[in-house]
Amino acid sequence: MTASITEREYGRLPDGRAVREYRLDNGAGLVLTALDLGATVTRLEVPDANGAGANVVLGLPALADYLRNRSQLGNVLGRYANRIANARFELDGQVHQLDANDGAHCLHGGRAGFGTRLWQAAAQGPDSLGRVVLLLRYASADGEMGFPGELEVYVRYTLARNSSWRIDYEARTSAPTVVNLSSHAYFNLSGGARPALDQQLQIHASRYTPVDAGRIPIEHRDVGGTPFDFRALRTIGTAADHDHNYMLDEVAPNRLSPVARLADPGSGRVMELLSTAPAVQLYSAFHLNGSLIDAQGRPLDRSAGICLETQFPPDAPNRAPGPDWPSTVLRPGEVWRSSTVHRFGLL
Repeated sequence: MTASITEREYGRLPDGRAVREYRLDNGAGLVLTALDLGATVTRLEVPDANGAGANVVLGLPALADYLRNRSQLGNVLGRYANRIANARFELDGQVHQLDANDGAHCLHGGRAGFGTRLWQAAAQGPDSLGRVVLLLRYASADGEMGFPGELEVYVRYTLARNSSWRIDYEARTSAPTVVNLSSHAYFNLSGGARPALDQQLQIHASRYTPVDAGRIPIEHRDVGGTPFDFRALRTIGTAADHDHNYMLDEVAPNRLSPVARLADPGSGRVMELLSTAPAVQLYSAFHLNGSLIDAQGRPLDRSAGICLETQFPPDAPNRAPGPDWPSTVLRPGEVWRSSTVHRFGLL
């Protein structure tokens, strides 16, 4: 089959602006559907061992459901993915007060973060290699959710013939600021046939980041002897509260390095995750309580999916920059870049 990309109007916002849906098909069984609202991935079809496709990310039935979505299903997170303690940080001697939307803290950029915004979108391809691309752009105003500087952001979704979904992030600023972008897709490689916590997971990280009662990092610790040791492929399970940052063992600037391997023995599907980011957040969706219904009419509970958010460590703007806390500061004239690849295959 030939790779293709199509678009249609998905619905309208309360102010009348149109939301558009884009469908990317690599021509070999991998199909991704995304909205320009929040750069939200709503569907990702992947073949199983028998060649049957199923949606392996959590999605909602209609635009109205996404407008009520507080779980960030499929959104791009920004301006700062994860938490900033006490919704504040100091940069160049100036304190910036942010939107506190998670108790006293700022989570995923605040109540009106990037996942709530309407992005500009353009479809590209297929090119000579059969790749199809969705390019999304958002201009975040100076002071939006308290963050300094006008930030111009580009996100590129690419489907390739080798059954991979690649995300490339790029940002430029008009004033010194902090940036940390990530995807909040919830994965269940069984297509919803089984709980996501029954999947097998390997994370290429020897250290994780314990948190306090507000889920603010304390320090990085060795995973050995803890329920957070995923250095070898094993069932995720329910024995631990899986909402922690992991510091990746292999990190090199501008080079894709191994992050994780997710496998579903029942369907035979495997996802290899690679990224240029220094860390990944494992979140097992324990806040989902069945009140959201997915596009197939199933209630979404705490076992419905897991997130693997490639990013910089939470609360890095409030920590002394160094190997443990890579800087997230972006200054005028610089370009912030990060890339993540999801490579699908079979056991």
